[in-house]
Amino acid sequence: MRAPLGPVIGRYPSFNGSDGQMGGIIRHNRKCRDVAFLILFIAFWVGMIVNSSFGFNQGNPLRLTYGLDYRGNICGNKHADPDLHQLELRYWLNPNQVYQSGVKSGYFDLDDARSICLKNCPVTSEDSLKWVCDYPEGDIHLSMAQWVHRNYDYFDFLTPDMRNASLQLQGPCYPVLFPSVNVFWSCQFIARASNVSMQQWQQMGGVTIDEDILIDKSIHRSINSRSSVLKRYVADIGKAWPVLVVCGGIIPLFLSVIWLLMIRHFVSGMTWITVFLFNVLLISVTMFYYLKAGWIGNDSVSPIIGKHDPYDYVSGREQSHLRAAASLMTIVMVIAIISSLAIVRRILMATSVLKVAAKVVGEVQALIVFPVIPYTILAIFYMIWFSATIYLFSSGQVLQNNCNSNCCAYDLRAKQVSCDRCCGYSIHYTPHVGIAIAFHLFGFYWATRFFIACSSTVIAGSVASYYWARGGTLQEIHFLPVFSSMKRLMRYSLGSVAIGSLIVSIIESIRCLLKPIHRKLKVANARPGNWFGKVAFYSSRCSLTCIEWTINSVNRNAYIMIAITGESFFTASAIATGLIRNNILRIGKVNVIGDAILFLGKLCVSLSSTLFAFLMLDAHRYRSAHNKVSSPLFPVLVCWILSYVVATLFFAVVEMSIDTIILSFCQDSDEHQGNAQYAPPLLIETLEDQTELPRLTH
Repeated sequence: MRAPLGPVIGRYPSFNGSDGQMGGIIRHNRKCRDVAFLILFIAFWVGMIVNSSFGFNQGNPLRLTYGLDYRGNICGNKHADPDLHQLELRYWLNPNQVYQSGVKSGYFDLDDARSICLKNCPVTSEDSLKWVCDYPEGDIHLSMAQWVHRNYDYFDFLTPDMRNASLQLQGPCYPVLFPSVNVFWSCQFIARASNVSMQQWQQMGGVTIDEDILIDKSIHRSINSRSSVLKRYVADIGKAWPVLVVCGGIIPLFLSVIWLLMIRHFVSGMTWITVFLFNVLLISVTMFYYLKAGWIGNDSVSPIIGKHDPYDYVSGREQSHLRAAASLMTIVMVIAIISSLAIVRRILMATSVLKVAAKVVGEVQALIVFPVIPYTILAIFYMIWFSATIYLFSSGQVLQNNCNSNCCAYDLRAKQVSCDRCCGYSIHYTPHVGIAIAFHLFGFYWATRFFIACSSTVIAGSVASYYWARGGTLQEIHFLPVFSSMKRLMRYSLGSVAIGSLIVSIIESIRCLLKPIHRKLKVANARPGNWFGKVAFYSSRCSLTCIEWTINSVNRNAYIMIAITGESFFTASAIATGLIRNNILRIGKVNVIGDAILFLGKLCVSLSSTLFAFLMLDAHRYRSAHNKVSSPLFPVLVCWILSYVVATLFFAVVEMSIDTIILSFCQDSDEHQGNAQYAPPLLIETLEDQTELPRLTH
């Protein structure tokens, strides 16, 4: 039998207890708990600072968007040699090298093909042969601006030796025989050679040109590789930062405050409004995914930048990802609508519980304002974190490749054809860069969990003070419970909050790692006779179930008892679990339905922000030129996550109010033989009404 909490948290003095503070049930003679984990959390922040500093020193965000030329310069970099400012497009000069890189049995890689940076992709001529020449230097006395003005062509300046080398596709000038289109800042060849240009090339004695479709597929495969797509997704976050600020910070802040005020003054109708808006918003967001995936309308994403021939169709992996997201959203939409219809009969029960929370918010009005503090801290953290993320993902080293291919080219400085060190450059990522990125991503999750846990603990302490003050009116001391709770948290319980948030973060990370393994084992299990696959499949599924159960156990109820008792995280979790287990029949359904409505409310805020993000990303600024966002998928996803975090901070006022009052009610009932002495009349009416008890206990 669980021992009463009286010895732990003290008995129940009147409004002004012996300690001179309101709500004497809150233990004030505390001591610091879980100090070792607080030290670990501080060390973690030091590591985050060092890790971010490494990214800022080694990274260059231009690498995520633009390619490298044959010298290892990043296209568009004004500090390169030569100055490549506004020359953002990567163009491969030698079409035969591009073809050879597409041959499966070949030994040539596209990264080793000779490429330079241009302002626009060259186009073939209908009446003459055009040339694209190497950067001007040596005997070619042209500035970069003059070179660009001449459309990169100085063939008439070449000496006979230079012209002969050019006809051998060794430069310094190369023929424009294939049309090309700007696909994510790389000039992708279209395997449709110009007949006029090809004839003139052959008449001049040029070498044979391979015209196979591989010249198209080779570049297309490189542009759509998983690493290239991931880099573009990360770059999209940097380009769309105004969308993140507005739709990930300002809009959810405004909507969350509006929702709290509506709960305070219009609680009876807010449950119905929340369920209705959730379904409408979910359908609207799903339709936007259909639009961008190209399944309806003519607003699908395109990998081609700028004007182009309408017959030049280029597909991208981004569109495939949007179609997968649209399919997933369709499944979620159907399940969500069915689930929301299933809880309609329970909405009245949720309304009764929300009325109790609304009364607490009305009495302790500082609770509405308090979430602005953790919101501001998280906003500053996120701005720094996202900046560091972009630099970390671009922090590899630009190194020259080792190749054995024949890649001789004319050297304007040496005035001869050179076959030395003609291999291309690429970005190499060392293992410690991957570790730094993984640590950085984990830091995001732990820090978010930590600040949400701190906010929840402060709210719980404030609400507990209200409950154990016999529900007395606190008109003269609106801010005292909040300030006192903040002081207790900062002084005694930061270590407990740190270990609680760390456990949840580790468990969630393990679950994310096990999911892809679980999917692979499920496929293996489908094969007949594969007994090992079956054992591994069921073992992984059991592990996922245990992880889910652990997550549900390590929940916000532990933070409530930390706020009340000042105990360590594990002790407080045990106390909260015991209270809930002993009173599960009285509070189970009420708590579940209340949490469901609040969860739908948070989804309404995040879905509204997602809808606004789609609309902002439809602006011309994000659909053209160097600010083009490759896909709305990542910016929209980040806006959804950020807005959900903001909603969680503000909705915790109601969420923690409900849970704290219910836990306090359970403890009050246990201490007084089933008759709660300190519960507000509205709470007693909600939980003890004779018409509700049969439904709660069956």
